[in-house]
Amino acid sequence: MAEAHQAVAFQFTVTPEGIDLQLSHQALTEIYRSGLRSWKKRIIRLKNSVITGVYPASPSSWLFVVIAILATMYTRSDPSMGLIAKIQEHLPVSQSMSSQCQTVVSAVLFSTLLWLLLIFTMRLCLKQLLSYHRWIFEQHGKMSTTTKVWVALVRIFSGRKPLLYSYQGSLPNLPVPTIKDTLKRYLESVRPLMDDTEYERMTKLAGEFESRLGNRLQWYLKLKSLWASNYVSDWWEEYVYLRGRSPIMVNSNYYGMDFLYVTPTPIQAARAGNTIHAMFLYRRKLNREELKPSRIPGTVIPVCAAQCERMFNTTRTPGEETDTVQHWQDSDYVAVYHRGRYFRLRTYQAGRLLSPREIEFQIQKILDDPSPPCTGEAKLGALTAGDRIPWAQARSKHFSSGINKRSLDCIEKAAFFVALDDDEQGMTGDDPSGSLDRYAKCLLHGKCYDRWFDKSFSVVFFKNGKTGINAEHSWADAPVIAHLWEYVVATDCFQLGYNSEGHCKGDVDPSLAEPLKLTWKIPPECEDQISQSLAVAQALADDIDFHVISFRDFGKGKIKKCRVSPDAFIQVALQLAYFRNRQTFCLTYEASMTRLFREGRTETVRSCTNESSAFVKALEGGESADVCRRLFRTASEKHQNLYRMAMTGAGIDRHLFCLYIVSQYLGVESPFLKEVLSEPWRLSTSQTSIQQVELFDLVNHPEYISCGGGFGPVADDGYGVSYYIVGESLINFHISCKHSCPDTGAHKFGAQIKKALHDLLELMTPGQKEPIKSEERAPEVKKNL
Repeated sequence: MAEAHQAVAFQFTVTPEGIDLQLSHQALTEIYRSGLRSWKKRIIRLKNSVITGVYPASPSSWLFVVIAILATMYTRSDPSMGLIAKIQEHLPVSQSMSSQCQTVVSAVLFSTLLWLLLIFTMRLCLKQLLSYHRWIFEQHGKMSTTTKVWVALVRIFSGRKPLLYSYQGSLPNLPVPTIKDTLKRYLESVRPLMDDTEYERMTKLAGEFESRLGNRLQWYLKLKSLWASNYVSDWWEEYVYLRGRSPIMVNSNYYGMDFLYVTPTPIQAARAGNTIHAMFLYRRKLNREELKPSRIPGTVIPVCAAQCERMFNTTRTPGEETDTVQHWQDSDYVAVYHRGRYFRLRTYQAGRLLSPREIEFQIQKILDDPSPPCTGEAKLGALTAGDRIPWAQARSKHFSSGINKRSLDCIEKAAFFVALDDDEQGMTGDDPSGSLDRYAKCLLHGKCYDRWFDKSFSVVFFKNGKTGINAEHSWADAPVIAHLWEYVVATDCFQLGYNSEGHCKGDVDPSLAEPLKLTWKIPPECEDQISQSLAVAQALADDIDFHVISFRDFGKGKIKKCRVSPDAFIQVALQLAYFRNRQTFCLTYEASMTRLFREGRTETVRSCTNESSAFVKALEGGESADVCRRLFRTASEKHQNLYRMAMTGAGIDRHLFCLYIVSQYLGVESPFLKEVLSEPWRLSTSQTSIQQVELFDLVNHPEYISCGGGFGPVADDGYGVSYYIVGESLINFHISCKHSCPDTGAHKFGAQIKKALHDLLELMTPGQKEPIKSEERAPEVKKNL
């Protein structure tokens, strides 16, 4: 085995003449270069820690302050007002140190303290400035004088060239809303879902909670908010994600798709070569903090980047009571799955990142490898797709030592997971809509054993060159993965490219080590558990009904001409579609981010409101167009206000969730909280938008459009709807539900969504008819760049 020989730096043999020592120059060089790469990373990490630690100042500003103080003292002035003399009095006296030298040392110490005080003051000022949120409630295009002054001050205190994590210490903490305000907003949100009797009962429960238990729980929550960076995020990760005992496949993981109309190369290994290389380029930028800090689009306002820290080299480890998220500082390889075998593919050679062509060469070796899987290996990944407790028990019993532990460690400690599929996916054939549906299901769950659902993310490469990504949800939310995916697909096509034959560019080092095939010893007992987990996962996957709509009739361009927020327009359309589908309203979840705050994640926007239900009833009841237009604007404005409140920490559900967790710690029961947290979200929605617009040219290259991504339904009798607004004239919808519910159907609901969108546009633009284009199929393009 070549890789085994290369791992041995020296060998020795004891002979009668003495010890015969043989050194491997190649292995020693490999060790030296790997160590050099490791030390470079440590130095860069240390340098970035210093730069981030003194932000919004810079390390060079310390020298400026020292020189300024010394120059002032040279003019026989005392800028310290006697403090330098006091410091000099308490310096350890050394006979070798002259009086003048002691004065200089004292001045330097004073300058350093003054510099640190200035940094603290600037950071405190920036934190107070970033706590101002009135700007988000102002009408679009109309900025108040106060906000203009505020923007100028933020620019001044933000410093120059911030690193990715520079703003972390200046972001404000998530505020704890008052009990009274949260209960008021909650009761308002459930009013359209309850009749008078139910609403009166719930109002009474809320009143009893506020007067009895609420204030006690709130006190503990405020105490936590003073101590912790974020009073929600750690509990949200643990209790919503890690303590869930049901399968994370479908129920938690989500996916992202490739370009909709373009396949850069039809060669599977070549697409993998460019994509894997681009991901390691992104990781390098992430480690060096060279990525620009994320901001609210069109503003100077930064958002929290804490979720980026665990993107690579991370896995979710199962436990019987709760899972854990494990993260390693570095990993120089990826784990690859192909036809039931697992491989370790090193992406670095002598401290150098392999070129795309070299990675393609290595991937092709795996594709051409004829060796069969070990006994029990082929469907081993099903353990990560089934229930968590059996997986935790099997892991503890069969993978805690020996060869199985070494192979499992290799997968879990990999930078990320790669799956090489033998199927062809994408918008292909004579049934573009049906092929997109199959593509979505394949990315969401695959065959239930050909993904490693515990990894932070898995990249899937299909036989025809298409790709996609499946991500585990506990460590971060979709916008973080979307940022990575945008960079990767753009770098793949526009930076790296392919040669005329569709292969990656560059040459191959002939000394590359072979990909290492992992070996396993799976006992029959473990094989039985694999089969049981696969049966659970397969039943769940078969029950999922999926429909992907590429809606091209109109997009945000026409919606904005109606002077309506595109997100509010779509959310009201979803309410109308659901009412037509089920003849009732339901509790609706829209994910909003709270990353304006330190370690912020998400908050819920309850999109079914009194205003939206009033509009839907008026439209379906035959009210005049003028009345319906007025009610629609009221509903859309209400939705926008709720979204802004959620973003600025004035949401409902995270506060109530944390109050419930406190009650469980205290061992007290709250009928109100118990009922609130048991309410099913029958319509769970999420918007994804392009974050790095500069990477794409949708005007000159409109075919380079991603189809977005989606997730499974939250409720057994509900829908999951993800929508991706692209450019001015395209909206992609990913709709999921369950076949086992007779009242739901992804295609049926998709048709209602399209009809609702057209009806709303017709209502808001009377007299204008829009051409129907969504049934047309844009040609699939295969390009070699």
